Amino acid sequence: MPFFEELTESIIQGDDSKVKELVHQAMQNKIPVKEILNDGLIKAMNIVGGKFKNGELYVPDVLWAAQAMKAGVEVIRPFFKKSEVGPLAKVVIGTVEGDIHEIGKNLVAMMVEANGFDVVDLGVDVPPEKFVESVKATGAKICMMSALLTTTMPAMKKTIEALKEAGLGGKVKTMVGGAPLTNKFALEIGANGYSPDASGAADLAKKWLTD
Repeated sequence: MPFFEELTESIIQGDDSKVKELVHQAMQNKIPVKEILNDGLIKAMNIVGGKFKNGELYVPDVLWAAQAMKAGVEVIRPFFKKSEVGPLAKVVIGTVEGDIHEIGKNLVAMMVEANGFDVVDLGVDVPPEKFVESVKATGAKICMMSALLTTTMPAMKKTIEALKEAGLGGKVKTMVGGAPLTNKFALEIGANGYSPDASGAADLAKKWLTD
């Protein structure tokens, strides 16, 4: 089986050790780091995202695949600078204040990281001021907020307003997501974007960088 096909299959299976072995082999065979990352690891996670969207894979499958993908990234990470591979941009992500649900947020964080972004995960129950501090400290270009409870959705609006009050409105794009949310709600609270799933969040983040 050709290298990239085998790598993709191993990531879909969530086989960490096989992914590491294949990436090591690719390095020994002088396949460029950028190619391993973009045409191998990231492309494989895009396929995983598509399968998840179509209902062919479930949340645990995606989490295992993302872990396997990260195992491959760790092998090539020391060579990033030499090959001029760097993160697309910094992303700050967290579940908003009052909400402690994290599976969806973790899925988005992994998918976004798998697509080449440098992700700062603030965890759960994150107050607006913590989002603001993190965006300021990291220079993040995108701030992602998650909520699963309808009662915590207003915290998203508060966070967006806090970012604007801190003078970050034009410097950071805001994206919201979570089971009870809609695109209409995202527009009403002044968010720059909304995604119903993890792969869509990664796609929208990449689109913003190229617009």
